[in-house]
Amino acid sequence: MIDFSNGSVFKLNPCDPQEVYPQISPFLLQGEQIIFSFKAVRDFVVFTDKRLIAANVQGITGSKTDFTSLPYSKIQAFSVETAGSLDRDTELDLWYSGLGKVRLEFKRNVDIRQLSLMIATYVL
Repeated sequence: MIDFSNGSVFKLNPCDPQEVYPQISPFLLQGEQIIFSFKAVRDFVVFTDKRLIAANVQGITGSKTDFTSLPYSKIQAFSVETAGSLDRDTELDLWYSGLGKVRLEFKRNVDIRQLSLMIATYVL
């Protein structure tokens, strides 16, 4: 499983869902829709209407990938941190029952408020 407590694992930028769809489609339930997708160099995170799916591409060749599925139904709390003048990244912290805190870091150009509203829609 991905070490979500290490924020440097992901420095995510928005990406077109079609860019990651071929890799993630085998894991989607029938009717499950991608809402947001973000990508680092090789790793990516997809927010669907049911869960967060994080993909950690491993090894030099990238032929091995760890997919972690985190359902919104297990989120107990969440927080967002907007970018500041010195700290240019935004952060999303999710507290999961049985797992603890999951932290994702995004580049400044991510609308973290919109992401927060989406999570609130499915959690609250």
